[in-house]
Amino acid sequence: MFTSIPSPEISFIELGPLRVHFYALFILAGIVAAVILADRRLVARGAKSGLALDIALWTVPFGVIGARIFHVLTHPNDYFFEGADLTAVFRIWEGGIAIYGGLIGGALGAFVGARAAGIKFWSFADAVAPGILLAQALGRWGNYFNQELFGLPTDLPWGLEISADNPAYPAGLPEGVLFHPTFIYESLWSLAGVAALLLLDKKFELRWGKLFGLYLVYYSFGRIWTESIRIDPSEIILGLRINIWSALLGVVVGLTIFFVQKHRHTGLEISVLTNKALEKSAKSESDGLDSKDNS
Repeated sequence: MFTSIPSPEISFIELGPLRVHFYALFILAGIVAAVILADRRLVARGAKSGLALDIALWTVPFGVIGARIFHVLTHPNDYFFEGADLTAVFRIWEGGIAIYGGLIGGALGAFVGARAAGIKFWSFADAVAPGILLAQALGRWGNYFNQELFGLPTDLPWGLEISADNPAYPAGLPEGVLFHPTFIYESLWSLAGVAALLLLDKKFELRWGKLFGLYLVYYSFGRIWTESIRIDPSEIILGLRINIWSALLGVVVGLTIFFVQKHRHTGLEISVLTNKALEKSAKSESDGLDSKDNS
């Protein structure tokens, strides 16, 4: 029976001249898993295979940029101070991305990518929602290798060991104190959410953005709890960490999307393709039939 969770002694590997950070590998693994799951869900609803990847080529860069901008803006003291190395703003491999910023940027990229691919934006959002949770579940393990974003001290048997020389180790605490492994809590919460969203979608066929709205509500509730026990520096507004405010806003936005779309769209979604894509497909089929008749 374990009495604590040791932290890894390394956070990267050297491959010749390249330094590969585990943080980046987990983020990448999450992205790949999300795209594969989204593609399978779109194909099951009548789309061609590979469109999720086409949309992801827009979604991922926008999401990464949005996530980094949001993190830097909400942690200004970490990057902007006298004598600060401003290039640290761009060193994303060292950690520091904000999921809500990623969602904002990713949504913008998905909107552009979906239009280019001929897929309805909300159809893609519903298809990728479980995949986003899967990506978050995998990505949180990058925090484990970076020894960051842990929670309050604890004497629970799954307490996380953090090196006392870690800059994030709270000043004034003796060496050997264990901390809540919030990355595990959030990872398990996200994995449970993947199963929950897939089951709800199978039972109720949630379309028109309703499943994505539920994703926002579910993830944000879990984030409120994990943020409440984290001890890493954060901007405080009216007594709450800024990420708790972000999560509260996530709940509100998610509920708004769900109920507005439920009111606007009461019927089943006939196709994930846009009207323009449907017309193009119909024309191609018609031209193909005409060619056969002429031959």
